[in-house]
Parts: sequence; structure tokens; C-alpha cells
Amino acid sequence: MKDVHLIAADTYWLGGSDRRLAMFENLFPIPRGVSYNSYLILDEKTLLLDTVDSAVAQPWLENLTALLAGRPLDYLVISHMEPDHCAQIARLTALWPDLKLVVNAKTCPMLRQFFGTDWPDRQEVVAEGSTLSTGRHTLRFAMAPMVHWPEVMVSFDEATGALYTADGFGTFGALDGAVFADQVNFERDWLDDARRYYANIVGKYGASVQGLLKKAAALPVKMLCPLHGPIWRKDLDWFLEKYDRWSRWQPEGSGVMVVYGSMYGNTARAAELFAGLLAEGGAEDLRVYDASITPVSHLIGEAFRCKQIVLACPTYNGGVYPAIEAFVNDMKALALQGRTFALLENGSWAPAAARLLRPSLEAMKNTTVLEPLVTIRGALREDQMEQLSALRDAVLAGC
Repeated sequence: MKDVHLIAADTYWLGGSDRRLAMFENLFPIPRGVSYNSYLILDEKTLLLDTVDSAVAQPWLENLTALLAGRPLDYLVISHMEPDHCAQIARLTALWPDLKLVVNAKTCPMLRQFFGTDWPDRQEVVAEGSTLSTGRHTLRFAMAPMVHWPEVMVSFDEATGALYTADGFGTFGALDGAVFADQVNFERDWLDDARRYYANIVGKYGASVQGLLKKAAALPVKMLCPLHGPIWRKDLDWFLEKYDRWSRWQPEGSGVMVVYGSMYGNTARAAELFAGLLAEGGAEDLRVYDASITPVSHLIGEAFRCKQIVLACPTYNGGVYPAIEAFVNDMKALALQGRTFALLENGSWAPAAARLLRPSLEAMKNTTVLEPLVTIRGALREDQMEQLSALRDAVLAGC
């Protein structure tokens, strides 16, 4: 029994899905799990593109052995050295003593770091524009440094038009039997996870992604084969446009997100009331989040989608409420830019949140902080509605 899929001439998907893993990189919640993709070309020579995480190693190895049907594995292309993709390298070198490792110059130091050796007698070192023929198939290699590690490279199969994209164009989520994006309702069921994956994993490196997009545009690409999530064989331009937008930190529309932190409910009530004012004023793409219970990775995904961000934040220990502070720090770390912020602060005796948040927000590139800044002392008062209405109007003017 083998769980594999023929995806192109001589080419098979043989990855696996982990539905038990709760936190990707022990950091990002993945309630739908995650897939690990690996690809095998059966030609005059056999070539494997990347291995998988240890969690799915045994069934993956059984699938690989079954596909090879007694043939040796000739080449292993190492696109990316994160352990969820490279964990089985030592195992394969032991099983196939003549296996060649297709690497670039930046891969070898990482091999030594993870495995204590870079197998110098087995290396097939490639660089930008290098090619490798397996018979009917010729792979052309392109470097994609900092998408999202420095050693990342992609491989283009001239015979099938498949671009093997490492962690580029991936997404959170286990595969539900289907391996192609056109076999699922991607926009409904996968887009949020794809955006959240991009924003949190790759988001800081937009300039590097732009470089990869330019290289891909110069090739007759027919398929995008990532290391996580579905394979793209149709409507590639739709997904490439998303990556182009995200990598330029451009919002997907006029969306507004209201994010609040609240200890006793007063700031939450103010945030909900403000969201109601926005809705009455015509804001359509509007969402409200409690930062204390919404994982930061979800807030980051929404921040990449939305044009405007309303922060309703109490003062806490003379500083910024920790859940809001974590969100702002993550936005800064991921180089989010080009957003408009509105601030509602709360402080019973010494409100300081807006004063402390504003420099952090304005330090982001092409960022605007709207006026007025609304200050609540304990609970929102009726006589502050005029201020709230003015801030509402400032937000709506940007929708």
C-alpha cells in the first residue's frame, strides 16, 4: 500500500500530513495540522526533491521505497535546510551509499550544523542557472536567499514546467486527500491559512520574495510545488498576485480590524461601540479581535490583509497592555508597512498607552496614526462620543 500521487510526467508527490501537531515551530497554532511535501522524479536517473519531518517519516519512506521498486535513489535535491524538510537526509545516505546530494554553497555549513558532516564526497554543488539532467527531465536551479533562510533554492523542471518552490507559496493545513489547489475551495478554506503562513513565516522578507517572483515570471511555469500545502496547476496568476501584494505589504482591500485588550471589560465595550459606529458609517470589511485570546499569528495574518488597524489598549504597569504590545512588536519585526492606525487608550489615573504606542507605530514605514487620539479614564463617558465620532470619520475617510 502506498499513498502517492502522480502530478506530472514521471513525477510523484509522496509527502505526508501531521494532524497531531498543535503549534508549527512550537509557536503558531495550526488547528488544521500541516502537510510536508516531497517529490520524486522517476527517470533514467531517480531524483528526490526534499525529505520530510520526522513525524511522517515512516510512511513517507515506505512510499519512497515502493515507488523506487528496487531502483537506487540517485539524487536528493536539498532546497531548504529546516528540519521539517531535511530531517531524513542522514537516513537516505545510509540507505543508498551512492546517493548524490544536490546542494548550493550555503547549504553545506548547515548540513554540518545539523548532521556533523556535509558528506563532501557526495556533493553535487549547483549555483544560479546550473542544470541537472536525469534523462527526459532537466532541472534548472535558482537561488532564493531569505525566502526565508539564506540557503533556499528553487528548482524548475524544463520538461513539466514544475517549479519546486521550497517554503515559498506554502500554507498551513493538512491535506484532505487532494494534493492540488484546484481540487479544493482554496479561497474559502485555505486562503486565510496561506496568508497567515506567509505573513508569519516569510513576511519579513518581502524584497526577497519579489526577487523570486521576478525569476518565476521569466520561466514557463505550469505548476507551483511548495513544501507545505496544495500544489498549484491552475489559476497560478491568482495566487501569484496574492504573493506579489503580500510581499509589497499592500492590503487586499479596504478592510478595518479593531484589536483590543481589556482587563475588566471597559476597553472592550469602547472597542465594540467604536466598531458599531464604523459599521453604521458604512465600513463593510470590518472585524473585531480580543488580543488576549486571539493568537498573535492570526492578528498578523489579518494585519497583512487589512488597510486600517484600530488599537484599543489599556495602560498596564505604566506601559502598554502586554497582548497589544506583543502584536505591535510582531508587526514591527515583520516589517509591516503602509498601514493606518487609530488609537483608543484607557488609563484610570495615568493613561500612557497611546503615548508609548505612537512612536512604535510611526517607526513602521509609510505609517499614519490618525487624529484624534481618544483617551478613556476607566469607562467611556457619554460626552466622549463626539471624539469617537471624529475618529470614526477619520477611519472611514480611508476606507
